[in-house]
This record gives sequence, structure tokens and C-alpha cells, in this order.
Amino acid sequence: MRQIVNTSNGGYEVLKVQEVPDLEPEPNEVIINVKASGLNFADILARKGQYPDGPSKPCVMGYEVSGVVDSVGDQVDNQWLDKEVIAATRFKGQAEQVAIRESQLFEKPERLSFEEAAVLPVNYLTAHILIEVMGSLQSYESILIHNVGGGVGIAALDIAKHIGATIYGTASKRKHQFLADRGLDYAIDYRNKNWYEELMDLTDEKGVELIIDPLGGKEWKRSYEALRATGRLGMFGISSASEGTSSGIGAMWGMLKTVVQMPFFHPLSLLNKNRGVFGVNLGHLWHEPEKAKVWIQEILQGVEDGWINPHVDTTFSFSNISKAHQYIEERKNIGKVILVPS
Repeated sequence: MRQIVNTSNGGYEVLKVQEVPDLEPEPNEVIINVKASGLNFADILARKGQYPDGPSKPCVMGYEVSGVVDSVGDQVDNQWLDKEVIAATRFKGQAEQVAIRESQLFEKPERLSFEEAAVLPVNYLTAHILIEVMGSLQSYESILIHNVGGGVGIAALDIAKHIGATIYGTASKRKHQFLADRGLDYAIDYRNKNWYEELMDLTDEKGVELIIDPLGGKEWKRSYEALRATGRLGMFGISSASEGTSSGIGAMWGMLKTVVQMPFFHPLSLLNKNRGVFGVNLGHLWHEPEKAKVWIQEILQGVEDGWINPHVDTTFSFSNISKAHQYIEERKNIGKVILVPS
């Protein structure tokens, strides 16, 4: 089988498709023949050496797949054989086969394609935790979704719309009509305008109750300042660290600069302003499989009920992995970018 390998830290040239032996399941494992695998901004950071949770190089990235169960170990129920499934993976998802534990496995919704189904395990789970589990968004409240045109952003838009909240979002101008048709109430062109000033103007200087922010650095400070009383800031990424950097010293400097610019949230300030801050990192939730199973089931119910509709921007074959990385890095995607083996 073939895998996409990050051979070292660097530019697009470090991404290689390599042939390795087919996988055999351990007694408690399932082997999936992968039909679609997700690509996330964390993969960009990992390639550059800016992702502290990433495995050492060379490595295979990838956090979610959809496909068909090919074989099962002795301790796994045979009922999974030949089933169409989705799965969260702890890396190694960008390959023609993955080996996972049964607890990571869920049946693929029939109405979704393999490409659409591969959007669910990371994007919708992240958005669900940010908005419903920790953000506790209510129908009478408002939310700002940074990068609302991205994979997590569109998932968050679906969830916030279902709740009935007023939705603001930052995105480049060319994405605004698509997002309005999707349910966004107020689009803010962050590339040509000051998003903070625009948001405060739209809300009569009140701000919003919930902001989900994957930017990091100084943007977390501005997001915190844009919260109204009882507001919550959900942080889930540091994509600003990647801007204008390639790898090596430049990448490390970009990360250091972003960390230095991060705000400090003093407890007394939180008390006096009636605000809250929290973070979400799916990579640090593997010790909570029982919770994850509940959350995924809630998302699958949303698919069944028809209000969760994953949007795939485009697909790239494994052989075009460099182009896929560049496509995301240049912020061209609206929704999810998916990798397919052939």
C-alpha cells in the first residue's frame, strides 16, 4: 500500500508517496481500506516543524478517514467486515490502509459520500466541542467564527445555525456569497478591513457571547476584547504562526513570535469582566473515548436529521499532495480538502 510521508521539516518537496507492505491487524484492531482522508491546517504546521504534537520525522500524518473494513483482529466482532465506516486516527490516516481500534470506528452515514464522510471526525467534532460542549452557545446569543470559510468554520456555521444564534464570521470577500447561502448572517472581510472594528460596529459596540479562534498570537487578545458580558473565547489553533514562513529557522521564528504575542488571561480580569476562555485540542482527548463516542453519535444524528451537511471544496490524489498543501496554505478552500488514494 501507499502512504504520504513527511520525510523531514521543510517545503512541499519533503512530501513523498512511498510504498510499504500491506497492514495486518493486531488482535484488537481493524484494517480499513481508505477511500478518503482529511487534510487539515495542522498538517501544514507539521510539515514545517511548527506542530509540537506531531510525530518525529519521517512520519505519516492524517487524523480522519472513511473507507471499507478489510479485515479484523481475533478480538473484534466480525460484523465490521466489509462495512463502510469513518474513523478518527492518531496520525497515519493519509494512507491507503489504516489500522485502528474498534472504539475509533463508526458506520458511515448512507447519504454521505466517502469524501463527505471524511469531514466529520475532525471538523465537526472540533466545532461541536467548541460550540456545544464547552462554548454552550444559546439561541438568544451571538457568535463570531474566525475563518468561517474553512473546514471547522463551515462545521461551526452548521451547528450555530441549528442552535439559532446570530452568526458573524471572518472570511475573504470571494467566499461571502457562498457563506450567506449557507446561513451566515454577517460576513466580515478580514483581508481588507479591521475585523474587530467591523464586528463592534455591527454589534453597536457590544461584542458577542462566543468567539472561536484558530488564529493565535495577538488575535486572541483582540478576540477576548470583543466579548460581551458572559462571553467565552474558544481557542483551537495557531494558524498565524505559519504565515510567511517555510521551514527551519523561519518556521521556528514564526512560532516564537506567535507565542510571545499571546495574551495572559488574569483570573481577576475574568472575574470582573464576566468572561471565560478555554482551549480545544483533539490530539489531547484520546484518553476520553467514552465522551468522544457520545459526541460523534450526536453529530451522526445531525447528519441523519439533515442539518449537518459536510461541504467538500475539492479533492486531491495522493500524488498531488504538494498541491493540496499549497491550496490550503493559500486559503483557497471553502470547506474541507480531501485526499483520495487514486
